[in-house]
Amino acid sequence: MTNVRRLGIYGGTFDPIHFGHLAIVEEARWFCRLDQVLIVPAAAQPLKHGHLAAAHHRLEMVRLACAGNAALIPSSLELDRPPPSYTVDTLRACRERYGPEVELFLITGADAAAELPRWREPDQIARLAQIVVVERPGYRFDENSLFTAVPAVRDRITVLTGPQLAISSTDLRERLATGRPVRYQLPDAVLDYLTRHRLYHAEEETP
Repeated sequence: MTNVRRLGIYGGTFDPIHFGHLAIVEEARWFCRLDQVLIVPAAAQPLKHGHLAAAHHRLEMVRLACAGNAALIPSSLELDRPPPSYTVDTLRACRERYGPEVELFLITGADAAAELPRWREPDQIARLAQIVVVERPGYRFDENSLFTAVPAVRDRITVLTGPQLAISSTDLRERLATGRPVRYQLPDAVLDYLTRHRLYHAEEETP
């Protein structure tokens, strides 16, 4: 990761990763002129209850989704340490790994950003990284409520309209469990992988 001066970090369960995730990352990368973006699957998100696909499957799907775009870097940073996966710990690890000269940008969807007051050490998150919020269709992001709850965020946030792709991992899992089509909502390589390993199929447990 040489000559990186502006580094994005985009975390999530990615259960599975889809074009909505990738569109958010690309919008933030372009707007904020990021050199590279780490795509970081969570071991266990504190505000979510469990994952259907095992960590190694979710990381491999991220790798497949990022193939062909040298600016997107799959990262096992959160999977390599014990859960739960706290964003503030990830940012501290990035600061230690890449040094003080690299500017960090935390990329998140608007729905996740609204939960920032419930995250561990939100003030420290704002000090460690610029926060890039990408709006999602059907969700109204209330900046003022966030500023009231976490004043440190006020001068550290950028809100982007984004491409507004109404794709969700929850819906994809439901579609896969019931045999409905999901093609054109996630990369073909990811679809081939989850089909081959029969991920999210109701009749079988995830291997």
